[in-house]
Amino acid sequence: MPDPASSSEGAELARSVQGLSIPEVYASLGAQPQGLSSAEALARLRRHGPNVLRKTAGTHILLKLAANFTHLMALLLWAGGAIAYVAGMPQLGLAVWLVNVINGFFSFWQEYKAERALAALKRMIPAQALVLRDGRETQVLAEQLVPGDILVLTEGSRICADARLVESAELMADQSPLTGESRPVSKHSAPAAHAKRSRPRGHNIIYAGTTVASGNGLGVVFATGMRTEFGRIAHLTQSLGKEQSPLQKEIAVVTRVISLVAIGVGLIFYILALSLAHMGPAGSFLFALGMIVAFVPEGLLPTVTLALAMGIQRMAGRNALVKRLSAVETLGCATVICTDKTGTLTKNEMTVKELWLSGRELTVSGTGYAPAGQVLEAGAPVSSVGDGDLRDMLLAFGLCNNARLVAPADPSGQFGILGDPTEAALLALAGKAGLAVGAEDSRAQRVFELPFDPHHRRMCVVRRQAGELRALVKGASAEVARICSALRRGGQDIPMTDALLQEIEQATNALAARGYRVLAAAHGALEDQERKPTWESLERRLTFLGLAAIYDPPRPEVPAAIAKCRRAGIRTIMITGDFGLTAESIAKSIGLNGDGPVRVVSGDDLERLADAQLKEALAQEVIFARTTPEHKLRVVTLLQELGHVVAVTGDGVNDAPALKKADIGVAMGLTGTDVAKEAADMILTDDNFASIVNAIEEGRAVYANIKRFTSYIFTSNMPEALPFILHALSGGRIPLALTVMQILAVDLGTDIVPALALGTLPPEPNSMDKPPRKLAEHVITWPLLVRAYCFLGIFQALAAMAAFYYQYWTNGYAWQWLDLPADGPLYQAATAMTLACIVTTQIGNLFAHRSERLSALRLGLAGNGMLWLGVGSELVIVSLIIYLPGLQGAFGVAPFALGNWLFLFACAPLLLIVDEMRKAVAGRRGAKALAQAADR
Repeated sequence: MPDPASSSEGAELARSVQGLSIPEVYASLGAQPQGLSSAEALARLRRHGPNVLRKTAGTHILLKLAANFTHLMALLLWAGGAIAYVAGMPQLGLAVWLVNVINGFFSFWQEYKAERALAALKRMIPAQALVLRDGRETQVLAEQLVPGDILVLTEGSRICADARLVESAELMADQSPLTGESRPVSKHSAPAAHAKRSRPRGHNIIYAGTTVASGNGLGVVFATGMRTEFGRIAHLTQSLGKEQSPLQKEIAVVTRVISLVAIGVGLIFYILALSLAHMGPAGSFLFALGMIVAFVPEGLLPTVTLALAMGIQRMAGRNALVKRLSAVETLGCATVICTDKTGTLTKNEMTVKELWLSGRELTVSGTGYAPAGQVLEAGAPVSSVGDGDLRDMLLAFGLCNNARLVAPADPSGQFGILGDPTEAALLALAGKAGLAVGAEDSRAQRVFELPFDPHHRRMCVVRRQAGELRALVKGASAEVARICSALRRGGQDIPMTDALLQEIEQATNALAARGYRVLAAAHGALEDQERKPTWESLERRLTFLGLAAIYDPPRPEVPAAIAKCRRAGIRTIMITGDFGLTAESIAKSIGLNGDGPVRVVSGDDLERLADAQLKEALAQEVIFARTTPEHKLRVVTLLQELGHVVAVTGDGVNDAPALKKADIGVAMGLTGTDVAKEAADMILTDDNFASIVNAIEEGRAVYANIKRFTSYIFTSNMPEALPFILHALSGGRIPLALTVMQILAVDLGTDIVPALALGTLPPEPNSMDKPPRKLAEHVITWPLLVRAYCFLGIFQALAAMAAFYYQYWTNGYAWQWLDLPADGPLYQAATAMTLACIVTTQIGNLFAHRSERLSALRLGLAGNGMLWLGVGSELVIVSLIIYLPGLQGAFGVAPFALGNWLFLFACAPLLLIVDEMRKAVAGRRGAKALAQAADR
């Protein structure tokens, strides 16, 4: 048997059974109307296997854990720790290994929580199913369903296998988890005229994971487990490997470069120590290890990890819950957002805005579902009480309706709804015109219903009032007008003519051109009082009453958010399961595509386009409507092939493959399924598009902050390395001004909290007025290295060496540069001065790095509280190291005179001052360049 996860067997079966008559369905699937026998069901279970979603083989959890401890930087630190132990420095070895352990476990735990999409898929399949077995209804375990079983379907049933309907009575299925359709879909057992419709759209097919919204029926199972539509999506989701994020790739590059540079420098200085300092192999090796430790920023990885974690906390405060650490930064370089429509761009609150009654144009005030507002004609209120035409139309809309308005318990609250939002909007309309639909409903008994049918695009409810049956119809304008024989005008029913049909069509097009979804109403008396009507029996027996123009108001913050995206160089592409006209209307109302034309590509169109043609379409302003999971996944894949960093929103099972394939998957927290939430990297707690934009802004801030504290950390590498360089070049005559343990005290101690403070800085005001960074742009750039190493680092290194000699000078070694004591309390106090000077000059460096271009005077010294906490923490840590006896021995320091702190604090603003001078020069050059450009 072929692998069900990789074959198209289920899809082929679905297409083949759609066009069969009911006897042919039984015959082709080896089924009987009374159901399978228990023995036959057991035999088929052995042959086809259980009805379960199978998990593809993945990486073992232990291998995932080990990966966090075996990347290049981790291996380098493991080796460094081992060498330190061999060299008799267990404190150094323990410190380095502890960094690796903490960072590795923290990263593993964050990633592990994001990999449970299959479990959520399984939870959506019910545990039991009602079937016909041995001629009677029987409850069986869902996993025991087999092809040929007869499913018994009732209202509220959760479907657990794909089946072909053989009986149906007003059956409506909620397919939203699979298709994204906002309303239940009518299902019936008649053979399909064309069995090549895009799945899962078949009117006589019910799908695993969907629900029976109303009605009842029987279905013959033709696909189970991984052959179902549900199983196909599960396979798509599992088969997609998660690409490394841009930050993960960048950190890998940074790690590789730093490691190679550190090892290269260590090798060079090992040779110099042997040849110039004549240290011997063992001493030269320890000396080279010191250079490697100086150039490897041991605190970079944990600082990046913690900065991302803090970014997650900030995003949570802006309604975005991030599950994967690296997803924080990925958002910052997103170039395209592929978004759903309903509930994300819109409020999912349908509102009637205009009415057309045979030449009369009325407007409707008020928004939402509260029946608060007015119906206006030429600015004057109109009531259903004195306007018969309006009353009849509102009765048709209000009584051909399955929704309910729910009044708030608190008068200040909002109205809720039960049922379809469009139907709820029509009930609110009736209330605004003074029509009490509830009272009318109690007086007019509901007798029959023809549910909404996507093929006929209309529905009908038959009610009995005053001894007669009256059919009330609502639906698409053209479809309703086609079956009407008359038009209501001025209280009279006038015969329908081609001219009147054209008038209705023109009115419909005019409303649609203004971005509305248009519904029509009609009514008519039934002659046959006993038999349920059909659409054929209603043909040419109805009177056309009028049109209602409805729209789902966009969230008020969405247009500004989309404009913000456009300024930031981020495209927004709508991919929806709704119809093209609805999607295009919403796009226009929110300014999704600016003022230019927009191309609407349907799912059927998308299937006909080759990849090259679709890439051309993606280069333009485009909207995708009536899409399937494959369509959405294909669009995301091609966008990535075009070099885009893609964020995708989704809420249903159908969205899971695209969410996982995307660079950043965004699930809806309020309306999203468990599957979508598990497959995504981020969850919106308010389902709001604007929250995505806020998260992108935070992501950009995270990346900028990573650059800030990377430069901050690199700056201190120079004063850490210069003592080793001078010691080697002087042949050992200049004592080492800093030891390896003291370097670690800076990298893993005093620098951590200030670096984290830089990681908490909010987005700069103009951060969303710039295009996304290019993927080729690295965190570590030549300007960053020049600023850190060759500018700020040089000044800091000179200050640190000055502090080292200052301790000797104040203790009787004036103007002596070489052959100073290299051991004893004086030497240890001198190294303590070097360490303390690095820490105090890092204070000025911290404030200098708040912005690469903006002056500290403009930003103000208040900064944020974390900056001052960072300053306090590094001063406390260095003071404890210098003055606490237990730590003095561990770090090889001795206390110096308290008066020396005056020298150290005098050095504190050094880096801030020199960087302010650099910013001033750069600002003048920038202003001059702008002036010259303006003159040209």
